[in-house]
Amino acid sequence: MLDFLKNLDRRWIFLAMLLAVAIPVVMQKTFPEKPTKLVQDAFDAIENLPDESNVLFSFDYEPSTEGELAPMAKALIRHCCLKRHKMFFMTLWPGGLPLIEQNIEDIISKEYEEEHFARGKDYLNLGYNAGREVAIIVMGTNFKRMFPTDNDKIPLDDPTLPMAHDIDRLDDMDLIVDISAGYPGMKEWVQYAASPYGIKLVIASTAVQAPQAYPYYPNQLTGVLAAIKGAAEYEAALGEKYPKYRDPAFNDAIRRMAPQLWAHLLIIGLILLGNGIYFAERIKGTRR
Repeated sequence: MLDFLKNLDRRWIFLAMLLAVAIPVVMQKTFPEKPTKLVQDAFDAIENLPDESNVLFSFDYEPSTEGELAPMAKALIRHCCLKRHKMFFMTLWPGGLPLIEQNIEDIISKEYEEEHFARGKDYLNLGYNAGREVAIIVMGTNFKRMFPTDNDKIPLDDPTLPMAHDIDRLDDMDLIVDISAGYPGMKEWVQYAASPYGIKLVIASTAVQAPQAYPYYPNQLTGVLAAIKGAAEYEAALGEKYPKYRDPAFNDAIRRMAPQLWAHLLIIGLILLGNGIYFAERIKGTRR
């Protein structure tokens, strides 16, 4: 038996991983999620704002990390739509611009079609700015210097964009939500927005970047969504408050947690098995 396991063809391991991921997907199996304090605080930051507050979204990621960050973006935008917050969208990454338009189309224009959200009145796409952290610094004192127009080149003082008329500085925003995959992103928003101006900041980040966010919570960061797990917890919080969003159609992250769980359990099992084989061989060798 020991020799069989030791010489097991790796293709059987690949097959086991395929089944561990595929079976929960096919069966649509999900597990209940309970928001941690980090995620609940992020949820409460949006929920407790007065309706029609100003929320700035910075999409600081590109399609390469969309699988991990898109469920967070969708859940956060849905929540802001429910509260009728004024949503300002921007990005410090060139690849983030089409993701903004995609989320506006999929969430605001389609899911909330009956609510009649209007561009310039309820949401605004400011587009891409190449300034990195300098853009954040300048926005702190002169918002319209960095974004004199929206993504369609319409001046922010134009009558068709009433939601932007009173935005002069970064602290005119009631909350900043940074969806971050790296630099520029989470750390720059902490250093040049949350710390100097005391603006509430919620971070939604990839798993590899999340450990960098924890030291800033709860002083500079109001809440943190870490990886697909954080997205699933936020979806659970949204469904708890608004029963409509318990529908699996709105819970991309929760659906992904079951395959991830079984894949992780399989990996842990294989590690334990490998160590068991190693120690069994050592014991067998000493007996000789």
